[in-house]
Amino acid sequence: MGRNHEIHDRLAASLRQARQARGLSLDAVARLSGVSRSMVSQIERGESSPTVATLWNLTRALQLDFAGLVADRAAPAIELIRADDAPLIDGRGNGVRIRILSPPESAGRHEVYELAFAAGGLLESDPHGPGCREHLTVIEGSLSVRSGADSAELAPGDTARYPADRPHAIGAPGGVARALLIVHHG
Repeated sequence: MGRNHEIHDRLAASLRQARQARGLSLDAVARLSGVSRSMVSQIERGESSPTVATLWNLTRALQLDFAGLVADRAAPAIELIRADDAPLIDGRGNGVRIRILSPPESAGRHEVYELAFAAGGLLESDPHGPGCREHLTVIEGSLSVRSGADSAELAPGDTARYPADRPHAIGAPGGVARALLIVHHG
């Protein structure tokens, strides 16, 4: 927990310093990034842990390289995120819990998620950018996947690769399921 807390503190300080160095107000960063002013403020004060998407938007708005924001001179060769420390997207009323496994700097290029479905859980997605593809591997349970008009049923160990630049969905109509999802933006 200690190392994760240090990274969190460095990230908050680095984002605040970058905004101030560019002479930008919280409102200006909010407009440029699409992240609410209150969320930007909470992140800068270390009161909120940003999602990968939020970090991506903030670093793009501030024209920063995320990896450099939290660089540590004595950083180990193995970057370790403990299971309880991985960012989590929970709920949304769809019966799916999403753990973000990829580093924040890969957002928008190559993202890795663990998906945990309650029985009947459904993750519906609007089209991503042109050429985007998803790779879904079922770890336990069974899942259905739909991409555009095409669909398939997957059992444990099965992998589906499909276009994600059209409406697509992953569901667990048969019960609880877990999967690994890789999103590769084109």
